[in-house]
Amino acid sequence: MPEKSGSLTRRILELLASGQASTRTELSELLGAPPSTVSFAVSKLLDYGLVSEEGTLSSNGGRPRKVLRLGGGNDGYAVAAELGGRHAHVGVVHPGGGLTDVATVPFATADGPEASLPGLVQTLEGLADRHGRELLRGVGLCLPGPVDVEPGLVTLPARMPGWNRFPVRDWLQERFGVPVAIENDANCMAVGEHSVRPAGQRQAIMVKAGTGIGAGVIADGRLYRGGSGAAGEITHVRVEAAHDIPCSCGNTGCLETVASGAALVRILRERGLAVTSTEDVVRLATDADPEATRAVRQAGRYLGMVLAANVNFFNPDAVYLGGILSTLEPFVAAVRSQLYEGCHPLVTEHLVIERAGLGADAGLVGAGQFALQRALAHALRAVTGTHP
Repeated sequence: MPEKSGSLTRRILELLASGQASTRTELSELLGAPPSTVSFAVSKLLDYGLVSEEGTLSSNGGRPRKVLRLGGGNDGYAVAAELGGRHAHVGVVHPGGGLTDVATVPFATADGPEASLPGLVQTLEGLADRHGRELLRGVGLCLPGPVDVEPGLVTLPARMPGWNRFPVRDWLQERFGVPVAIENDANCMAVGEHSVRPAGQRQAIMVKAGTGIGAGVIADGRLYRGGSGAAGEITHVRVEAAHDIPCSCGNTGCLETVASGAALVRILRERGLAVTSTEDVVRLATDADPEATRAVRQAGRYLGMVLAANVNFFNPDAVYLGGILSTLEPFVAAVRSQLYEGCHPLVTEHLVIERAGLGADAGLVGAGQFALQRALAHALRAVTGTHP
């Protein structure tokens, strides 16, 4: 296939895998491509056996629309995991965005990849055995640090000792024998959340506010990584309120030092509160502790200030808030207030500012979708002999 056709084919597979489209008409509308062009690409995918047609959708007048789905027969599935500091969120992701078998298991990120990954592999293998190993199409891993997607490596992570440049993707592929996708947690959340949002919300910023802070950017309906894969790296934007507070990146005055969960732990400990984790901060704020509530609200303001500059520049349709701090209303309200105060009225007139609809599962859904997309790319390459 020519490059342009290959790019269209890849997008069709992505939209079908995520569940954002299931008919040729929907594909044509989302891709902005002529129906004849989309139909031709779909016909090729039908010939390759990567897409099948089943039944019809009722239509308001006109001909019934044939439903497109991945594969011929059983679609298969992906197993996925989102890594945290002390736990991993795991589950099974199905084509179309379905999520099952969600669980949280112990995971000691600080022990390094060679010590912590074998236990995670056993957990994911258990999920695969339950659903049929022959139907396992891919493995997705959502990581709390910068990811170099092409080689499948974590690069200079702030809170992942021993993980820098470790070949995570290749290590997992050797053990599972299927395509593996690894991605930054905020990007996973952005893709997962975008898949369940209205088709009209094609420009969005997904913010993860947890122990650290990150953001994923959706531009024209697709994840935008930037020139070197670092798009959305707002955590190290310098803010005046941070003064010369040292940051985990080695610099001083970063947003992370005043607005992250780790910063809140430090701030509240300095004020005499017995907190050791972001979960402790959330518990105190949920119980209306005045010091914790005040600190959480201020953190939301600082995040909102940095976001306002990005929202003014990018003019998105939506800002989604995820991560454990987004469960706190004072934090969300402070972010929202700063956006309305700091952005031009034309920018905020129709701006959606909401918590992630998928909640804690957004990253898991995104990681699974990345895995399914990678599996489809491998399958397409195998049947056509070209890169999709």
